[in-house]
Amino acid sequence: MTDVRKTAGRRGEELAAEHFERLGFEVLARNHRTRFGELDLVAYDGHTLVFAEVKTRRSGARDPWENLHDVKQSKVRRMAISWLTEGADRPYGANLRFDGVAVLLDAHDELIRLDHLEAAF
Repeated sequence: MTDVRKTAGRRGEELAAEHFERLGFEVLARNHRTRFGELDLVAYDGHTLVFAEVKTRRSGARDPWENLHDVKQSKVRRMAISWLTEGADRPYGANLRFDGVAVLLDAHDELIRLDHLEAAF
């Protein structure tokens, strides 16, 4: 992955984390590595545990939702199971949800648009 893509990805995840915090969630994990890959965000509001997949694009690029296909969804589910089972200090959430966050940035990595789809998969 190029540095430009990494920078945009990190910026998108930062904006998504701030978005969840504004909604009253505590971000428990960012870029958590599992043997299946990397979870973008894990957030918790005391009732709901959210695993969020963040897709960041620059203006004029493809639709960010294109890469949230069945294979990616399955991979995120496996990573979530890994996150839940590898630590004893994981919170109990009455609800578990998989969200998608699409972030669109301009050429200077400034936010143009953020779309949050709850229970995306």
